[in-house]
Amino acid sequence: MGNIIKVVIIDDDQTIIEALTEMLELEGFQITSYFSAEKAILALDHHSTAVILSDVRMPKMDGLSLLARLRALDNELPVILMSGHGDIPMAIEAMKEGAYDFLEKPLQPAQLINQLQRAAEKRQLVLENRKLKQNIAQQTGLEALIIGESAAIKSIRQHISSLAQANIDTIIYGETGCGKDVVARALHQFSLRNKGRFIAINCGGISESLIESELFGHEAGSFTGANKRHIGKIEAANGGTLFLDEIETMPLPVQIKLLRVLQERTIERVGSTQPIPVELTVIAASKDNLAQLGEEGKFRKDLFYRLNVASLTIPPLRDRPEDILPLFHHYARKAAAHFSKPLPLITPRYLEYLIQHPWPGNVRELKNAADRFVLGISETSLASIKREDDINGSYEERMEQFERHIIEEGLRVTNGQLNEAAELLDMSRKTLYRKMKKHQLDKQQFKAFDDGQE
Repeated sequence: MGNIIKVVIIDDDQTIIEALTEMLELEGFQITSYFSAEKAILALDHHSTAVILSDVRMPKMDGLSLLARLRALDNELPVILMSGHGDIPMAIEAMKEGAYDFLEKPLQPAQLINQLQRAAEKRQLVLENRKLKQNIAQQTGLEALIIGESAAIKSIRQHISSLAQANIDTIIYGETGCGKDVVARALHQFSLRNKGRFIAINCGGISESLIESELFGHEAGSFTGANKRHIGKIEAANGGTLFLDEIETMPLPVQIKLLRVLQERTIERVGSTQPIPVELTVIAASKDNLAQLGEEGKFRKDLFYRLNVASLTIPPLRDRPEDILPLFHHYARKAAAHFSKPLPLITPRYLEYLIQHPWPGNVRELKNAADRFVLGISETSLASIKREDDINGSYEERMEQFERHIIEEGLRVTNGQLNEAAELLDMSRKTLYRKMKKHQLDKQQFKAFDDGQE
């Protein structure tokens, strides 16, 4: 998953650097170390695949000054500060200025490793998001329309290039919301008929009594209410492309007339016997297997064979997880521009949701999720997943997290003994109990921790 994120250790104490390097390398981290903040800054940039672990008390440039410089260099670079002289005011200042975390020496190995792993995951995601955005911005042609990295989508792009130049009638198969209309528009846009009109009609959205008039048009007085001549969709698409969505819902009598149009490339308006020649490409879309419907007598076999010069099948989104993040980025960027909102960073937890969600509504559901994500509208299925700006963007939110972290450490060190924890944290037992209740902490979980029953 992308480049390996290394840990950059900055400390003026060689003994500490050696000890940390040995411990973290045993845990699988790649380590680079510096004895001064000035040298470390020269080696870092906006694209660094790194997490910073720095001491606060250093000569010339201290950790807080380093933090400010790194935030100016890249405000998404995770910086974990550590200090043997740390106190609450210093920690608050560090968190307020954007530190990923503040750890007090002597460092607790499990806590340090956990925070470094989380910071590395965040950095990996940030860099991948940046690369993906850059790739999307550089996309042209079909890649900008048919978005995705899966083998299926790459194959569809290749087929579109071939079919579009041939101007042949095509059937597009796929579940509801998978993007059949997008593929149809791409077939038109890259065809030799792209100067003509792209006319779309949803066969399932028009009543049976009106669909014939909508497709073929009618002459004035041809039926009750026909007060003037009406040009139908097929005639309007002359010289271009006609897209028939949900063609499986088209009534059988209308299918017979459509077959004649495909065979003779002429139409007759309702109420007229005058043939009108048309030159167009017909693209049909269906969520059902038309061949199977033909065997069941629910769709005309001869119409199926006439349409089925070529066919494309779009797999559901759940079968092509490689496409989820590129598509989400695409729609999130469009939503941010449409709603004039900043584009939030996708957190690892939100990314996990995106990948694991089955997306029964396919790309259409994903687009709606991107809109809600940009607008900050929470969803039932995302109740426990917060956006990055919800987690780290608010001063109050981050202080709440830091307070909980301090109390957890106090309870862990004292094995859940409230009197000892209150004394260690320099607060009354009543205050400790109130804060534990606020953060929903139970002393029993910390008693089990030291017994190896975590």
